[in-house]
Amino acid sequence: MTTTTFSNRRTSPFRYDVVGSFLRPRALKRARAQFAAGTLDAAGLKAVEDAEIIKLIAQQEQAGLKAVTDGEFRRSWWHLDFFWGLQGIEKKTLTKGYLFHGEETRAESAYVSGKISGANHPFVAAFKFVRDHVQAGIQVKQTVPAPAQCLAELQRPENEAALRQVYPTDAAVVADLAAAYHQVFLDLYAAGARTIQLDDCTWGMLAGNQTKGAETGTVSARNDAVLDRNKQLYLQVNNAALADLPADLVVNTHVCRGNYHSTWASAGGYESVADPLFNQENVRAYYLEYDSDRAGGFEPLRLVSDDKLVVLGLVTSKNGELEDRQTVIDRIYEAAKYVPLDRLCLSTQCGFASTEEGNVLTAEQQWAKIALVKSIAEEVWGR
Repeated sequence: MTTTTFSNRRTSPFRYDVVGSFLRPRALKRARAQFAAGTLDAAGLKAVEDAEIIKLIAQQEQAGLKAVTDGEFRRSWWHLDFFWGLQGIEKKTLTKGYLFHGEETRAESAYVSGKISGANHPFVAAFKFVRDHVQAGIQVKQTVPAPAQCLAELQRPENEAALRQVYPTDAAVVADLAAAYHQVFLDLYAAGARTIQLDDCTWGMLAGNQTKGAETGTVSARNDAVLDRNKQLYLQVNNAALADLPADLVVNTHVCRGNYHSTWASAGGYESVADPLFNQENVRAYYLEYDSDRAGGFEPLRLVSDDKLVVLGLVTSKNGELEDRQTVIDRIYEAAKYVPLDRLCLSTQCGFASTEEGNVLTAEQQWAKIALVKSIAEEVWGR
């Protein structure tokens, strides 16, 4: 057993963690269906959400998690609900959803209807509810889709025309979007938040597109130029939103390749995005998908800045089969060839329900996964 100077770390990320979303309980699914059908009002839905979130908080505390979330129980999507909560962004119904491996999602998106602002975002009230129901000493982790993720959504072909009516240039939308996020971060901080996690699929999608191009022989100078432009744009908007935040506000990021009903959207290692993601994005830690060969090897971790930590997502949330314990431990030590063991942590690869549909596993399997992550972390790093 190895005990390190960070074994008793009091700020996120902790040695063992989860990404944040949990399978929706039956009562919540029923209430949301009734609300959609018009047989339950907003107050009735909130009452069910409140009750189920309180139960979930207790379950997370009993499982030994040191930072808990609301399971994203008030959301339908991990990202769109936040976008819809920004001033100047509206919900949109499309004819086609996101295309995942073997499955298509519900066809919803977000478009710009006016100047973007972060005033009075509903996620702040959602945070306060969790804050008021945790035990002493337990942190609340607020998960938020990254500014880059919002920018990518607004730039989808279906939304581009609406975006350009309000923001003719990328520079203009980046400025307002970053300022809106910054306002939400400050409002969350004022409410007591000290840990925010930016969920960000943009880097995984960029890596996947580059890998696909290499496999099909379609990578060209133009493709490389587009990749470099997008990398810089995503880095710019994320870092602008993070600039000048309070020193004791920890902001981490989670990078994956899509998570919808146990399917995925992209495949490709981190090499093509590691620079600037791992050495220029101003976050404290990276929660990285590493549960399958779709994420590639650990070699890109050599580019992680010396002052940052890496949370290895080695335990999948996409199915209920428990990983082989020794295999996970061996992979942690393999990753330690590129980032010192002292700066590594362990988590599930993604949330258990990035959308309300949830992944294909049971609640019992979900908690067994978390128990495995905790047990392995305690063996590797000490209690």
